[in-house]
Amino acid sequence: MQRKLLLEHIDVEGIQSFDVYRSKGGYSSVEKALKAMSPDDVLEEVKKSGLRGRGGAGFPTGMKWGFLARPEGVPRYLVCNADESEPGTFKDRYLMEHIPHLLIEGMITSSYALGANTSYIYVRGEFFYVIRILEKAIAEAYQNGWLGKNIQGSGFDHDIYVHPGAGAYICGEETALLESLEGKRGNPRIKPPFPAVKGLYGCPTVVNNVETIAAVVPIVNNGGEAYAEIGVGRSTGTKLISASGHINKPGVYEIELGLPVEEFIYSDAFCGGVLNGKELKAVVAGGSSVPILPANLILKTEAGEPRLMSYESLADGGFATGSMLGSGGFIVMDESASIVHNLYTFTRFYHHESCGQCSPCREGTSWMEKILHKILAGHGTMEDIDLLWDVQSKIEGNTICPLGDAAAWPVASAIRHFRHEFEAYIKHPVKQTEINYYNYCHNLETAVS
Repeated sequence: MQRKLLLEHIDVEGIQSFDVYRSKGGYSSVEKALKAMSPDDVLEEVKKSGLRGRGGAGFPTGMKWGFLARPEGVPRYLVCNADESEPGTFKDRYLMEHIPHLLIEGMITSSYALGANTSYIYVRGEFFYVIRILEKAIAEAYQNGWLGKNIQGSGFDHDIYVHPGAGAYICGEETALLESLEGKRGNPRIKPPFPAVKGLYGCPTVVNNVETIAAVVPIVNNGGEAYAEIGVGRSTGTKLISASGHINKPGVYEIELGLPVEEFIYSDAFCGGVLNGKELKAVVAGGSSVPILPANLILKTEAGEPRLMSYESLADGGFATGSMLGSGGFIVMDESASIVHNLYTFTRFYHHESCGQCSPCREGTSWMEKILHKILAGHGTMEDIDLLWDVQSKIEGNTICPLGDAAAWPVASAIRHFRHEFEAYIKHPVKQTEINYYNYCHNLETAVS
């Protein structure tokens, strides 16, 4: 039985409201932190937990908090990155929509640890209904004395503001998010200085993902060591997975890290197997920006060990035979899926969402889209495959932010593992019309939206 820490009460009727959430133990982490713990105590529990950033990078949260500069007389900020725009990922939206007080509780407890009296939730612009849910929950927290001045008589003051973005994927990058939050164009900043030293309004700032902040609640309630006992190795705790594509049971699942990938795909407790009993072809394990893996490599490592849903296991073998857990956007493709057409969809997205600040990304994503369109249209040559490889290799590692890498990795892995499909489009361009891509692309776009 998989333990649930974040979604334990997700199905309780009325859990969106303060009263029901409080009746299920809500805000107990704030109570415990303010009454019985110092800010350093909370930080230490987060470090003990081994919690890693759930937005994609997987950087140790406690270590990130420890980098926060603490100059005298200068305010500090916590910013929640709720700009969930990664194709294939929808778990943060689900969390905010169904149990918003969990995020708010995590924001208060985390801000206490960081010494931040003001925090912001930067929400993807398309999530207007989620913004209304969050603002209602925040208002309830103020009304009941969990936000504002002298919270529960503790002497700790805290205010939370919700800020809608304008629909730009690039603002999922933390420094671009801060630029947008300040009212500027959302272009990534050159680092250093890092946000922990010079972030929002030039002040020390921590930017964390929705799921990361929510996870602070069970860590403080149960202790960091208890949290670290869940999972495997350095992949501790639970993880929310957005499962979509050719599966019988798409949705958001909370898993203990270390669950075998095969069990996650085929167990009735999770994805319920591949749709219509077809053969598994490939999986994008962590959102559109991570390398795609064929069935044989997503189920087992190159050494023949079962592939696990963990940071280390999914990355085993590097990008030659591995991938990344990323943001947990788990997209399953069956035997009818076209890898080339799926790649074109992703590449078109990254070209559209590039901020244009860096030449390799601005020009490279455009060229990759054009080359893939040429191949799909039946005018490709074998040289185009090599050109596509060359273009992606000149983007990776040569941009200010990771969007360039995110655009390059899917292209590299698709060519590495499915070059024969590219060649088939070129050798038999007429026959491409015989394959039905519509259902797959329609399902994928529905899941993403």
